[in-house]
Amino acid sequence: YANKTEYGPPSPSPRTRVENKSTSCDMFDGSWVYDDIGPVYQPGSCPYIGGSFNCYKSGRLDFGYLNYRWQPHACDIPRFDGKKMLEMLRGKKMVFVGDSLNRNMWESLICSLNNFNITGTRLFIRDGFSFEIKEYECSIVMITAPFIVKHWKTAGQRAVQTPIDKLRIDEIHDTVAKYYNADFLIFNTGQWWNPARTNNGENFFQEGDDFVHKKMDVEEAYTKAMNTWGEWIDNTVNKNKTKVFFVGLTAVHYKGGEWFSNGTCDKEREPIKDAESIKGQVLEPFHPWVKNTPEIAMAKMKIPVIYLNISHLTDYRKDGHPSRYRRPGSKWRPGVSQDCMHWCLPGVPDSWNQLLYATLLSSSKGYV
Repeated sequence: YANKTEYGPPSPSPRTRVENKSTSCDMFDGSWVYDDIGPVYQPGSCPYIGGSFNCYKSGRLDFGYLNYRWQPHACDIPRFDGKKMLEMLRGKKMVFVGDSLNRNMWESLICSLNNFNITGTRLFIRDGFSFEIKEYECSIVMITAPFIVKHWKTAGQRAVQTPIDKLRIDEIHDTVAKYYNADFLIFNTGQWWNPARTNNGENFFQEGDDFVHKKMDVEEAYTKAMNTWGEWIDNTVNKNKTKVFFVGLTAVHYKGGEWFSNGTCDKEREPIKDAESIKGQVLEPFHPWVKNTPEIAMAKMKIPVIYLNISHLTDYRKDGHPSRYRRPGSKWRPGVSQDCMHWCLPGVPDSWNQLLYATLLSSSKGYV
């Protein structure tokens, strides 16, 4: 691949393989290189992609964005091998917890595995889905918990009133708590930690059974919530059985606005070429503390958390979003919101699962 076009800072040499355990490598420091082998699974081939991520079925017919792979500067990472991944999952439970971006990653993984001739069944469960693979006796679960902590709605005083949102920042999401003994826990959060999603911090954040803060800064509430998550991991999870991951924020690439203000990205056809060009092309809808708060919480934890810090590698991929191709069977009209936050499948999230696979492979005896 030495002669392929690279998008990102120039790569130093020599390279060492990530499988070499005596050599450390930051897999998240690298660039996108053109790769004509293409994706793990073909557009239209996976029945488990939700409509909002299924760009092919929504009419996107330019496939150039599928011909890039992530190349770390200091090492090579193995291509995703579904058979090896399935062997590592044999008899185990992998649970994704978080918002729609983690669902993006979950769907990518089950589609990548589905391409390797398995018999998979998707089941609806409380607050999410479970993908069961009978021949490997394993399950890959997605729990929708955008805040990670407990979130619920209570009825208003009258039937016609809008339900009242509350977020219990001192208690882990109750469905999540049931999966404390899973073999792999993969968390993300951040997208919903903003004033619009939290009623501007007014009568929204709760601590204890009956104390609701009249007003609390969202950053302060987020800090408390991430500490709650960290303490739950430390006090509940068996580090000898369970590997814990946290997935970083991903980039947003709107031009001329945002989701509800006519922002677009449907004209993008290739990655951003270099780090300097990222400035001005990556929208920064999140305050810096949205990224930093989980990192601070993880640094204080006793149980190690593997940080899949995919923020930088997604900065370059302005070409990978659903944009106008997010509603199968419906014709897009000017003025309809474009999605420049989530990602087409197949597409960029497949690289996140390649990094997950490489991480598991490097720590699993007998699979290298």
